[in-house]
Amino acid sequence: MPILDDKTKTEVTKILGTMIKPVTLKLFTQPFECGYCKDTHELLEEIVELNPLLKLEVVQFDQDTDVVAEFGIDKIPAIAVIGDRDYGIRFYGIPAGYEFSSLLSAVLMVSTGVHKLTDQAKKFLDNLAKPVHLQVFVTPTCPYCPPAVIMAHQMAFYSDKVKADMVEVSEFPHIGNKYSVQGVPRTVVNEKWFMEGAAPEQMLIDKIKESL
Repeated sequence: MPILDDKTKTEVTKILGTMIKPVTLKLFTQPFECGYCKDTHELLEEIVELNPLLKLEVVQFDQDTDVVAEFGIDKIPAIAVIGDRDYGIRFYGIPAGYEFSSLLSAVLMVSTGVHKLTDQAKKFLDNLAKPVHLQVFVTPTCPYCPPAVIMAHQMAFYSDKVKADMVEVSEFPHIGNKYSVQGVPRTVVNEKWFMEGAAPEQMLIDKIKESL
């Protein structure tokens, strides 16, 4: 049974109709001990059928160890959104519910090159001297989570010093416990700094400055 109904497919087809350059969704998966791998694979297969500029590549997490290491994947299911290059945009866990919009936003940004970062944010990112890792913890039922994910992904797209992950916390409860995630969205900056809620751009910049 399809994951996307006909109405949703029609809407997604319209959204993806603005794509310009090809985008590859690189899925890291395995056939066992991964509760959402099968559903994530099926979802991506349905999406790539809606636009010829989209391509799905499947990487077996337990076999293709060189590719896994190259992309820095440490849990599955995982999706890397790839355009002309790898921008460090990652989804860990199925991008379902409200996070489906985050996946579509990432695809369009990588394909069109369009983002909404302010000039102030771009100037800050241009002057980064050290790497930044953003992990945004979410749940599929959280309506406030996509803006936090999209903001982090925009920074990763703009700067090669930034990597940004969406992490669906209910699929990785041990990681949620590690970072004391009690509510979502929660953005973890460089492992030890935290920001609650879908905060504005400047607040995230201030937190990154603090972490550096």
